[in-house]
Amino acid sequence: MTISHAPEARTPSARAGEPLLSVQDLKVEFSTSAGVVRALDGVSFDVGSGETVAVLGESGSGKSVTAQAIMALLPQPAGSIVGGRILYGGRDLAAEPVSKVRELCATEIAMIFQDPLSSLNPVYRVGWQIAELFRRRRGTPKQEAWAKSLALLKRVGIPDAETRIRDYPHQFSGGQRQRIMIAMAIALEPKLLIGDEPTTALDVTVQQQVMNLLADLQAESGMGMILISHDLGVVAEVADRAAIMYAGRIIETGGIRQVYDHPAHPYTRGLLDSIPSNTSLGERLTPVVGSPPNLLALPSGCSFHPRCPFATELCRTTSPVLRQPEGWSAGHLAACHRTEEVLTHD
Repeated sequence: MTISHAPEARTPSARAGEPLLSVQDLKVEFSTSAGVVRALDGVSFDVGSGETVAVLGESGSGKSVTAQAIMALLPQPAGSIVGGRILYGGRDLAAEPVSKVRELCATEIAMIFQDPLSSLNPVYRVGWQIAELFRRRRGTPKQEAWAKSLALLKRVGIPDAETRIRDYPHQFSGGQRQRIMIAMAIALEPKLLIGDEPTTALDVTVQQQVMNLLADLQAESGMGMILISHDLGVVAEVADRAAIMYAGRIIETGGIRQVYDHPAHPYTRGLLDSIPSNTSLGERLTPVVGSPPNLLALPSGCSFHPRCPFATELCRTTSPVLRQPEGWSAGHLAACHRTEEVLTHD
């Protein structure tokens, strides 16, 4: 796969003021029969209006838990926020009652889930499901709500929308169901949209169509976006910044071109090296060796050191903090003791 990039800053004015969302030192734990799982351990990032932040990493790194914490959707009673803040519009969502956060999320923060078939109600027509958002949240009359539902289906590219608005979810393809989920997510014109693996299980062509659709909708509305994915290639063309997660922490962050062109953490480098490219046809892929750690028993020091080709004794004993590599671009941070060696390694 050849990775191309979005402009480094499509909407610089959005970054001039306060961020739309600021996640600060967020910590989430799950109580299980085997012990306490620290799913997030000090996650911090900002999202500006009109900006797209890609949160990337392997399964189990904490990406979806981050989204669930923002949306007050952590499984109860096992999951809980035990530290940090989630600042939105001057409010700390981490400190507010779940009911208050969900009320806000119903109108200003929306989420696209990774499995549209299980997220859509199978016994209601898709038009009714979209129209119900306007009726319940805005008090829109039935006929007007139906018209808005039709307009949204057309906006997200559902063919023959006038007829298909009366169909049930199972009558649509996977890509079309994802478009319907996007229509529901943007129906109330949210200021922040979270896409949790929005292209999972879709073929490559449909993946690109969905990502282009999200970028077009963002350009129209100026909403901020968080795109969660394990596929670095999928988000490369639409993201402004990247946050790479591993074992519940952000281990590298920066502009999308900074991170992709000059990975400063061995894990990021490994993820990028494992992506197929047009210039390596027929060659063996280079996977990241080993498996993600057990969150019940994290390794000492840097949690990536058992899989890291650059690891030293310092890595095994001391946990690194996010820092800017010496002499490199501002805003490009990596949690690695050997960042400079990683950046200069051929």
